Amino acid sequence: MYNWLQAEGITIHTLEENKPTETIAGEKRIGLLKKGDMVYAFSATCPHASAPLCDGWLDAQGRIVCPLHKYRFDLANGRNTSGEGYKLKTYPVEVREEYIYIGFI
Repeated sequence: MYNWLQAEGITIHTLEENKPTETIAGEKRIGLLKKGDMVYAFSATCPHASAPLCDGWLDAQGRIVCPLHKYRFDLANGRNTSGEGYKLKTYPVEVREEYIYIGFI
C-alpha cells in the first residue's frame, strides 16, 4: 500500500510537456515529467553522481539524460539504458482532479 503525497506547487496543467521539472513531495526531491497522457515521477538526482536530473533532457527515445555524464534512464522503470548498471528510483503517480500525487512505500 502506498502513502500518497501531493507534489508541491505543480498541477497537471502547469507541468510542461517533455520538460523535466523538480518538485517536493513530503521531504523528498522528486522529478516529474509529462509525456502525452502519462506523468512519470523519479528521484530528482542521478543515482551515479547525484547530478540534478531536471537539468537534463529527453533523448529521441524519450529517456531522461543526466546532464553530468549523459547516462540515460527509462522513466517507466528506472532502467539505465546506456549500460552503466545504475537504477533510477521511480514512483507511481496518480492525477486527482488537477493535482499530482506520488506514491511512497
